[in-house]
Amino acid sequence: MKKAFLVLLTGSVMSAWQYTYAQQRMYTMSEATNRLRMELAPEKLKMFEWIPGENAYTRAITANGSTAWVKYSVPSMKADTLLTTANLNEQLFSGSPLRGLPPLKWINATNAWFTMANKVYTVTLKDGKWQGNTLCTLPEGAENVSLNPKSNQIAWTVNNNLFLRTADGRTLSVTNDADANIVNGKSVHRDEFGINGGIFFSPNGDQLAFYRMDQRMVKDYPVVDWSVVPAKANLIKYPMAGGTSHEVTLGIYQPSTQKTIFLKTGLPADHYLTGVTWAPDQQSVYIAILNREQNHLWLNQYSTATGDLVKTLFEETDSKYVHPEHGLTFVPGKNDQFIWYSDRDGYRHLYLYNTNGQLIRQLTKGNWVVNEILGFNAGTGEVVINTAKESPMEKHPYAVLLKTAAMRRLDNAAGWHEAQLSQDGNYLLDVYSAANVPAVSQVLAVKGKWVQTLIDSKDPLKEFKRPEIKNITLKADDGTPLYGKIILPVDFDSTRKYPVIVYLYNGPNVQLIKNTWPASGNLWYEYMAQHGYIVFTMDGRGSLNRGMAFEQATFRQLGTVEMNDQLQGVAYLKSLPYVNADKMGVHGWSFGGFMTTSLMLRHPEVFKAAVAGGPVIDWSMYEVMYTERYMDTPQENPQGYADNNLLTKTKNLKGHLMLIHGTNDDVVVWEHSIKFLKSCVDTGTQVDYFVYPGHLHNVLGKDRVHLMQKITDYFDLYLK
Repeated sequence: MKKAFLVLLTGSVMSAWQYTYAQQRMYTMSEATNRLRMELAPEKLKMFEWIPGENAYTRAITANGSTAWVKYSVPSMKADTLLTTANLNEQLFSGSPLRGLPPLKWINATNAWFTMANKVYTVTLKDGKWQGNTLCTLPEGAENVSLNPKSNQIAWTVNNNLFLRTADGRTLSVTNDADANIVNGKSVHRDEFGINGGIFFSPNGDQLAFYRMDQRMVKDYPVVDWSVVPAKANLIKYPMAGGTSHEVTLGIYQPSTQKTIFLKTGLPADHYLTGVTWAPDQQSVYIAILNREQNHLWLNQYSTATGDLVKTLFEETDSKYVHPEHGLTFVPGKNDQFIWYSDRDGYRHLYLYNTNGQLIRQLTKGNWVVNEILGFNAGTGEVVINTAKESPMEKHPYAVLLKTAAMRRLDNAAGWHEAQLSQDGNYLLDVYSAANVPAVSQVLAVKGKWVQTLIDSKDPLKEFKRPEIKNITLKADDGTPLYGKIILPVDFDSTRKYPVIVYLYNGPNVQLIKNTWPASGNLWYEYMAQHGYIVFTMDGRGSLNRGMAFEQATFRQLGTVEMNDQLQGVAYLKSLPYVNADKMGVHGWSFGGFMTTSLMLRHPEVFKAAVAGGPVIDWSMYEVMYTERYMDTPQENPQGYADNNLLTKTKNLKGHLMLIHGTNDDVVVWEHSIKFLKSCVDTGTQVDYFVYPGHLHNVLGKDRVHLMQKITDYFDLYLK
């Protein structure tokens, strides 16, 4: 009888710095897993911030072991040192000096702030010098600290309650819920729908909107802390697909009266409150209400004085799902006009509306998506955006004229551009990379041809022996183009046959194939290529940045269409004379772990070895918001859930499969892998199991090196 094995992660690790100095050397495992974030990272700007109200920015400059906070005026590029680490230590931290400057955030042109431990500090221009001050001490356990630059009020949470410090130094308890399962001022709906916080200051900063989440009706779920003896069960609220979900409302707090009004967002109470946006005049708040089924959205306006519904501006529906991720973006100087993101024509585009809900014009259109709004240039009457207009594998800044929707591109270099717009919209920080461009940081004029390069990073990998990387385009069974890349072994010999590792994710909201540096996308891929492997990766249908038809192809059947696409990749690999089709492996994390396990069980003849990290095994045990968007509920779609329930398919396994799971994972809970292991035992199926006593999303340093070495050793054992 076959058996299931348990392997426990230990602390042993190979040396991180076993260098073999040569003209072109191989990566150590430490370099391949950690150093792209550190020593092998290309030089980039540090602490870049546009200064409010000025055509100027600040950045941190380090030289001779000292860090300075330097202001640069644009376009003259005149430099002025504002503060150094030594200055800040002398003023505030003489007892325990800092080794570098903390991240400083501008309040206005003469004030900035930062947090350290449980204190909030400011630096202020006074008599021509920048002086540091302690603004306030926060209580122990304070989180989600938010400072409003107009009112100088500070909000934060402690445990499940929300607090506010007024500009005159008073601390007010905004909420006082004794039940820990009523949570205020924090992110809700498990961070779906673009939600990343629960505190919303009004435009003038004198009122405060906040999420209130009632989880009392959601079942408790134990996440066990194994670091103590005896182990401790921490109970969390984890709403699973088809089960009871939490209920969210939005409160409006008036510090002047210390009263809260809750908006009357109606029933059913488990709908989703997304896109929270204050009106510029502060008389109302807009919320995109999404039903639990996620196929019907109402953009509603509510009175901040009474909490009543003022009106529904418009509705959006979709036969599969609507996926709001942005609030309203009001046009500066026009309190009655805003821009709305919508996928209604099949791609995420921008629409200009008035506050009566009337469409003025569609601002962008085409078979490509808008990634983000960067801001406005009032002088030119343009909104500045980032888009995938050139290619799904690239992102570029554009300016769009609000009056005519005319577009013009602002950069002139291929690659993936991340940008920050100055407050008045006259200048843009453009940071980009491409396959062979490590990093370029430049400031450019939104109008005109002025450009100033700040950093053109040298290649930090030039001393390494690196593989050849080829971009490939395949076709899905319906003719849809699929983008991928193949990484060939170093010293490639086309007359040899090589083992292959397919690395995949292929789930919603993630894109692996981009024109970014390094071209491989991951130094571990290059490490494996240095050790005789071909590495292949491809974005199949269901992944990000290709429009709704591409994304929604997997609706109600996660793990089916995506597998068909990945098998197209397998067919391509098998067609290559230098691929050893008998020695193919597959590896992925999270959704990629689900895909890896699915391929091993539903197409067991393809791969000889696989490593699945944190896999979803049974979608009925995953969270409500994500799962029901793509699968509907288990009650509505029993066949879809059954088809993709991997617990019923363990007996199909033919190759070698190792599962990796973190015991403290509160996203893909450990129960998925425990039940899978039990099913393997029951069916006499051999599977290797590697458990990490913690959360794999936070694994760095030596533990990460050890983890990746285990994965590499596993593939070496069965594919070499």
